[in-house]
Amino acid sequence: MVRIGIIGLGFMGMTHFEGAMRMTDPDESGCRGIEGPRINGGQVTAFATRNSEKRAGDWTSIQGNFGPPGTLMDLGDVTAYSDYHDLLSDPDIDLVDICLPTDQHEQVTIEALSAGKHVLVEKPIAVDLEAARRMVAAASEAGCLLMVAQVLPFFPEFAYVRGLAESGVHGRLLAAHFRRVITPPDWSDDMSDFRNLGGWGVDLHIHDNHYIGLLCGAPSGVMARGLLQDGLVNHVHSQYIYESPDGSSGPAVSCVSGGIAAAGLEFAHGFEVYFERATVEYSAGTYGGEWVASRPLSLVSEDGSVSEPELPGGGEWYSAFTDELQAAVDGVVDGEAPRVISSDLALGALAVCYAEAESIAQGRAISLD
Repeated sequence: MVRIGIIGLGFMGMTHFEGAMRMTDPDESGCRGIEGPRINGGQVTAFATRNSEKRAGDWTSIQGNFGPPGTLMDLGDVTAYSDYHDLLSDPDIDLVDICLPTDQHEQVTIEALSAGKHVLVEKPIAVDLEAARRMVAAASEAGCLLMVAQVLPFFPEFAYVRGLAESGVHGRLLAAHFRRVITPPDWSDDMSDFRNLGGWGVDLHIHDNHYIGLLCGAPSGVMARGLLQDGLVNHVHSQYIYESPDGSSGPAVSCVSGGIAAAGLEFAHGFEVYFERATVEYSAGTYGGEWVASRPLSLVSEDGSVSEPELPGGGEWYSAFTDELQAAVDGVVDGEAPRVISSDLALGALAVCYAEAESIAQGRAISLD
């Protein structure tokens, strides 16, 4: 049993808690989408927050941009620490799950690694590229795993496409376009100023860069157009440059992402992915306060048929986070981070974010080699 300690109990800390508490018991059968059967157990045994009400189980002040608000919690045998250093000193913690604001990721991650703990840190790995590199180096030096909670690949529609790409059942991926836009959020003080988050080109768009890297591999360069504010990306249209080993062009991949949508479009995401023998489309978002799937996940086949595939996962608001945390538990047991949450993949995604900002500023393609 991998024992998990969560540091930070805002909305994401609560989400991780809810997801982890629903991981399948290792003695029970079950599956989690494309990852296969759950075989390794994990459990939250401690958390750390400075808020005394939250330590006592009153989580009613917690809210986010999806899922239910916090409630009164029966914490049972879960230990509540007021100082996260006490959690790091707890010999019964195997995996530290860091759900703090991004500007605290580097310090607490390096402290946890120095304490001999494996780490799962919320996305993005860091705002600053050099900070992210220091975190990866610290993990290597400590001989501990550093994993990054990039949850998008575990959402059912994205997990489905990932499965198609990995299996090759419909041939090679030829082209793809992704979309992720929001209106600037007002539901969290931590997100009231996008500058603290590295701009929406990091905090929001890193989901796309991470998923594209997972699906297609690291691009050799990027060409971007968009809007900069104080040097940070507020909105971006990107073309990712891929080259095959023989020098020919690789898949044609593009993305639009940013935080300039009008208030009635709180959030929207989707994709169109073209394989050799099939096309997959999905588009959904919150329009006027209502969740609308303008194009449910659709598989368009060579024979002209269009179907809505059966989706993996549990279908609950926390299900993707349960799968993400299960992957981290598996990594601890196996002694190797799964690629989907590896720090190398997260670092590469952040590097693309910075290359996009440079491309917008200079008006030219930027190499990532």
